[in-house]
Amino acid sequence: MNKHHIKIGLIQAAVKSNQKLENWHQSANKIRELVKQGAECILLQELHSTQYFCQDENVDTFDLAEPIPGPATDFFGDLAKECNVVLITSLFEKRASGLYHNTAVVFDRSNEIAGKYRKMHIPDDPGFYEKFYFTPGDLGFEPIDTSIGKLGVLVCWDQWYPEAARLMAMNGADILFYPTAIGWDKRDTLDEQKRQQGAWETIQRAHAVANSVPVVVANRVGFEASPIKNDPGILFWGHSFVAGPQGEVLAMAGDDEEETLIVDVDMTRTETVKRVWPYFRDRRIDAYELLTKRWGN
Repeated sequence: MNKHHIKIGLIQAAVKSNQKLENWHQSANKIRELVKQGAECILLQELHSTQYFCQDENVDTFDLAEPIPGPATDFFGDLAKECNVVLITSLFEKRASGLYHNTAVVFDRSNEIAGKYRKMHIPDDPGFYEKFYFTPGDLGFEPIDTSIGKLGVLVCWDQWYPEAARLMAMNGADILFYPTAIGWDKRDTLDEQKRQQGAWETIQRAHAVANSVPVVVANRVGFEASPIKNDPGILFWGHSFVAGPQGEVLAMAGDDEEETLIVDVDMTRTETVKRVWPYFRDRRIDAYELLTKRWGN
């Protein structure tokens, strides 16, 4: 880690169309605002170039994907260089004909790609038909080296898996980042909505606790209609946040508005916490064989 304090920004946005260039420029305006406030590293939400297209299965949607490098990486790479900022983007990658990924791309104050991560855990649930679109990642859980440290970038559904966070931390991640697109089915009761959001927040704060690292989460916000007749669509719940290495909430956005957050993260606390709570020292790696199995004995 090169810095004791890092100013981290995140963007929580509503996406109203699939006009990529328009959406990129809207993101760019928010990025420039955060940079003016001193942000050194900025996280964008999952699949921020378009609306969340996985509410149905439609082969024409593959037209939204693009290669990496490609137009999106050209745009955001130039922006990272212009703003002298570490930038974490989330793109629909066309790797080859018939082969697509949900991919996060990181730029380190340059238009060159510093690294990328392909989403490993792919959901397939009503309204979230991602297995139709995305091949599971094959780059493993490798942090990306940048000028502010090693960034453990994971994507949305990955956030429910302690194994993913642990492996990123074991490989040296200084901070965990989760670009996200999650929301409510409007048919759920208010109590059920609260339980879902509470579980989502708790599991990610637990990753911070269990690995003694900060966690940064950027979720989209607003309602996006479903193309399926009589389907209620998704009300994305925002609630983006930054947590410290003991799971303490350092900043949190609301549930229903576009927002940007900027947080001064004290990275010296990670070392302090790890000395007092040495989880990695006490792990019983001799007794964890079943973790590589689908289920127990």
